[in-house]
Amino acid sequence: MPTIYKICEPAAWRAAAATGTYQGSAVDARDGFIHFSTAEQLAETAAKHFARQTDLMLIAVDADALGAALKWEPSRGGELFPHLYGALPVDAVRWTKLLPDEVEGRRALPELTP
Repeated sequence: MPTIYKICEPAAWRAAAATGTYQGSAVDARDGFIHFSTAEQLAETAAKHFARQTDLMLIAVDADALGAALKWEPSRGGELFPHLYGALPVDAVRWTKLLPDEVEGRRALPELTP
């Protein structure tokens, strides 16, 4: 059961929890899929795409629960990243945690337990 991760705003997650599905961010909508990262990719994703942003959440998702809608596709440097073509069902989420804000340009990630 691999776990993949999504960084999002708490308000977006609260809306998803209320409706049962997360539709993704504006960037996800533009690209046509919801972007995720593996545990190994997460720190670089946070630094590259969420630098200087505050009030963020980390969502841990059971990749197997997403079925065929989850594709592993090359991105940064040809590395395979998980992309979800469709909405994220809230019942596929293992846990959510607030993501600490950056301190002196660095963001500490919470423990990534399964």
